[in-house]
Amino acid sequence: MYAVSLTEYFNGVQKRLPEEAERVIRSLEDSGPMNKEDLSLTAKVKRAVLDHVVMQLYALGIVDVSTEGKSKICSLTKLGYEFSSLKDAV
Repeated sequence: MYAVSLTEYFNGVQKRLPEEAERVIRSLEDSGPMNKEDLSLTAKVKRAVLDHVVMQLYALGIVDVSTEGKSKICSLTKLGYEFSSLKDAV
């Protein structure tokens, strides 16, 4: 069995994610939770691409998506903040 540190795991994740994912994470870190329309504009990611990226980040536990009325609100999870801080440290 091969054990991987969290830092090594995050480095592998970062290499596999599309480049738009970093802009999404950075926007959520800088501006806090926001709906997908605002996130698309803030992160400068096309809406169709944003949905794909958000679902990848959600599956990894980096982003949480909640519903408020008709809007989907995206926010970084605790793991997302850890991912961002480890990524910045490398």
